[in-house]
Amino acid sequence: MSAQQAQVAVVGAGISGLALGFHLQRHGIDVQVLEARERAGGNIRSEERQGYLCEWGPNGWLDNEPATARLVQALGLDDQVVRAGELANVRWIVRDGALRALPLRPPQLLSSDILTLRGKLRVLMEWAQPARRDAADESVFDFAARRIGREAAEVLVDAMVTGIYAGDSRHLSLQSAFPRMRDMEVRYGGLFKAMRAMRRERRARGEHGGGGPMGPGGTLTSFHGGLETVVHALVDKLGTRLRLATPVEGLGRSNGGWSLSLPNAELHAERVVIASPAWKAAPLLRDLDADLAREVGAIPSAPVVVVCLGFSEESLRGVEKGFGFLVPGCEELPILGTLFDTWVFPNRSQPGHVLLRTMIGGARDPNAMEETDDQLIARALAALKRLLGVTADPEMLLVVRHPRGIPQYPVGHPQTLERIDKALAPHSGLALAGNSYRGIAMNACIKEAEALAAEWASAASTDPSGARA
Repeated sequence: MSAQQAQVAVVGAGISGLALGFHLQRHGIDVQVLEARERAGGNIRSEERQGYLCEWGPNGWLDNEPATARLVQALGLDDQVVRAGELANVRWIVRDGALRALPLRPPQLLSSDILTLRGKLRVLMEWAQPARRDAADESVFDFAARRIGREAAEVLVDAMVTGIYAGDSRHLSLQSAFPRMRDMEVRYGGLFKAMRAMRRERRARGEHGGGGPMGPGGTLTSFHGGLETVVHALVDKLGTRLRLATPVEGLGRSNGGWSLSLPNAELHAERVVIASPAWKAAPLLRDLDADLAREVGAIPSAPVVVVCLGFSEESLRGVEKGFGFLVPGCEELPILGTLFDTWVFPNRSQPGHVLLRTMIGGARDPNAMEETDDQLIARALAALKRLLGVTADPEMLLVVRHPRGIPQYPVGHPQTLERIDKALAPHSGLALAGNSYRGIAMNACIKEAEALAAEWASAASTDPSGARA
């Protein structure tokens, strides 16, 4: 078995591993990025089919994260960036079996039919609810029910959780899934009070815009050739430092560093970052530290099916243009929602044609993964017929399955991370990265990769020190 050397070995070539490898390389670090599969990018994949550009996974990123902007610029991709247009602000939530326009601002709630009068009044009374400032975690649903009422929690907040995590708001950790919401209550005493205070702060700084309680705001952004453009650019920059079809079969200590068992070879590295999903990382850690492997392996994920449907625009004449719609769990429909991709990013289809992407499964319907493609397509088409009146047959079909699609941060996830950090501490020069831990979005992964690369580059001339998840 041949022996090889590297300063840093990165296990996994999703967006986290690729971005980390790229930044380490820019810092002059000798890095090897190892990927078991024959392609890089993880769930980020853009497939052209019959004139449609289908995203297998995420649709884009929000353009307000500086780390992502810096990465795009460093890769020379600025001229390929495309931002969603005004239609992306037109969104719906299914309520009582029909699409209801999502109010963009609290005053619009008064004229909306998305909640009952009682539900609206309860939302508007949010400012009067007592603030909870203790450190105890709670579910997103419990927080929302406490602040804006049960009806709004079941309809508005549960739908948002569906759209971001394909998760169940009754089980997701507020601190981990939506830390901004908790911070708004702790710092300002409530969501409405926080939004007013932050508007004043932005005006004082001469700034405009900003996010709401559910997130940091920003404009949905992608590339003309699809999100996989960034993957291709990172792969090109890494060159021979990226090794595909190279599974890591074992991990252990070796001469103060680390030894990774590869097919017919062994790689010695001063430091190792496991940037694979938690469910992939856990088996690799088992022989090294059973307790660490158990904590990592306990982080769940939700299966997601993406059904891409291409239609002639003529067959969708009665469908109002916009971003798409989400389905809260209380509606008990067999889909999670549908994105109108062409009306968000026009380059997703040829003129005169429209790409819709329907999501199925998630935390509340994991058994959907067991259905055939035909059954899943039938689900999607039945929902579109019921909600949009679409009766035409699609001219393009693509079913994409992600059995472990999106990591879930259940109540208690912050404590899980604390235990992981504690278990990692004795293993100097070992770190965990990726969307299983501190943020599922592409922005979070890129920000973490940039920071970790800078941290390790500054310590490159010293002995490996503190590890972290």
